[in-house]
Amino acid sequence: MSTPTQRLAELGLSLPPVATPVASYVPATRVGDQVWTSGQLPLVGGTPTVLGKAGAEVSAEQANEAARVAILNALAAAADVAGGLDSITRVLKVTAFVASAPGFTGQPVVANGASDLLGEVFGEAGAHVRSAVGVAELPLGVPVEIELVVQV
Repeated sequence: MSTPTQRLAELGLSLPPVATPVASYVPATRVGDQVWTSGQLPLVGGTPTVLGKAGAEVSAEQANEAARVAILNALAAAADVAGGLDSITRVLKVTAFVASAPGFTGQPVVANGASDLLGEVFGEAGAHVRSAVGVAELPLGVPVEIELVVQV
């Protein structure tokens, strides 16, 4: 059976460096057998992959892809505190904040970008509870921010 690291590589992906916080907080913290991440943005090399609100400047599909990038950043932060990606035994909770244009109700579709990738990497252990919430604005003007809680 392959490990999460191997499954990530099979998808042609790898964990990025832990994103530098944009304010006064830490990317992740461990409490007992759980790791909680701060909200992670769709940044690559410190630069947003897309800007704007879902349902306006950003399509649901583009926001879904941004959620995949954000969850990779969340996994990097969690793995850094957990002792590596393969130390994560279960995904517990995902919260997706989606900067939404008025009338946009596709927040679950956007959040699926994160949830689907977790399923691909962790299999059954990637099944999790989730909230997908529409918000007016997010840091740096990105369309999605993801929080993650995992068990180690």
